[in-house]
Amino acid sequence: MGRGVAIALADAGFQVFATGRSIASADLPSGINKIVCDHLDDRQTEAAFAQLGGSLDVLVNSAWGGYERMLEDGQFTWLPFWEQPAHRWPSMLDAGVRAAFLASCLAAKTMVAHRRGLIVNISYWAARKYMGNVIYGVSKAATDKMTSDMAQELRPHGVSVISLYPGLVRTEAVLNSGWFDLSNSESPEFIGRVVAALWNDPKLAERSGQALVAAGVASELGVRDLDGKQPAALTLETA
Repeated sequence: MGRGVAIALADAGFQVFATGRSIASADLPSGINKIVCDHLDDRQTEAAFAQLGGSLDVLVNSAWGGYERMLEDGQFTWLPFWEQPAHRWPSMLDAGVRAAFLASCLAAKTMVAHRRGLIVNISYWAARKYMGNVIYGVSKAATDKMTSDMAQELRPHGVSVISLYPGLVRTEAVLNSGWFDLSNSESPEFIGRVVAALWNDPKLAERSGQALVAAGVASELGVRDLDGKQPAALTLETA
C-alpha cells in the first residue's frame, strides 16, 4: 500500500520520498526518491528525514509488520493472545505505532515551522471492533488515539492529522491468497489519490483528529480508482 501511495502522490504532482527496508529494489517510477530505512531503527529514521531538505507538506505513515509471518510451519498464527508468537507485538506496535510516532515527531518540527502540513496514519476498523487478534486491535486503537491527540496539539500550528481506513486493497498478498472477493476492492494507489484530494480540500482542518474511511472521503471529494470505479465504503458492520 505504501508503494501505491507513493505512485499516486507522484502522479498528483508531489515530489515524493519513499522509505523502507527494501525500497532500493521496489518497482517505483524513476521520479520517486528512494531512501533505504528500517523504521525500527530510530537513527535510520532520523537520517531519512535529514535528506528532505527541511520542507515537508504530507507524511503518510504506512509502515507496519503485522501481516508478516501469519503462517509459520503451516500454522495460522493469529491465535488467542496467550498463544501469540512473541514477534507479533513488535511487528504491530513497534514497526507500526512507534515508527509512526517518531516519523510524526520529525515531520511536525518542519510542518510547525512552516505552519502547514498533513500527517496521515493508515489505520483500520480493528480500532473499533474485534478482528481476530488482540494485538491488532491494540495497534489500530493506539493509532487512532495518537491521531486524535496529535491533532489537538498541532491544530494551533496549521497542521492536520487524520487516520485513514482503506478497504480491501489488492496488495500482492491479497491477490496471491485467493481467499478474497475482490468485487469491491481498491488498488494500492486509491488511498494515495484520497490523500492528494484531502491535501487540496478546503475543509481539511475541520477533519483533523478524525478517523476517516478512504472510500467515503473519495465519494465526497469525487476521487475514483485507477479503473474509474468508486469503491463502496466499508462500515463497522461490513468490515
